[in-house]
Amino acid sequence: MKRIGVTGHRSIPQEVHAHVLASMRAAFRGCDGAVEALSSLAVGADQLFADLALAHGAELTVVIPSGDYEACFADGTELARYRALKARAVREVRLDFPHSTDEAYYAAGAYIADHCDRLIAVWDGRPARGLGGTGDIVRYARGLGRPVTVIWREGVERS
Repeated sequence: MKRIGVTGHRSIPQEVHAHVLASMRAAFRGCDGAVEALSSLAVGADQLFADLALAHGAELTVVIPSGDYEACFADGTELARYRALKARAVREVRLDFPHSTDEAYYAAGAYIADHCDRLIAVWDGRPARGLGGTGDIVRYARGLGRPVTVIWREGVERS
């Protein structure tokens, strides 16, 4: 089974959104046979990836960084979407962190990088804004020798 993981920004500017979707779709179209998709289901890139993975028949593995992860979702709509995607997962990996900290997010991203054959990164190429951000996980995955597919448009800034 081919395993594809995701890391990416929570905020995806509108001018790059269609490009991100098309690039993620292309990543799944190129897979022959069974696919496992690994995601923490954060708002933004993680949830877009999970939606597309499920639409392409992939098995979803959810990596939950902490015991209080659901408290990180800003409103009821975000939480409902997270729960709906999580309910469709085939596997759930819960890390032992009681609280959602930068260390918990880094550990979740590292887990995904450790357990995938390829990492999709919705990343503007800039350094992480805190430990466990997209830049940190891309650097970690590359350090493992993991193939990383970066999806972004040059010149687009995120807020």
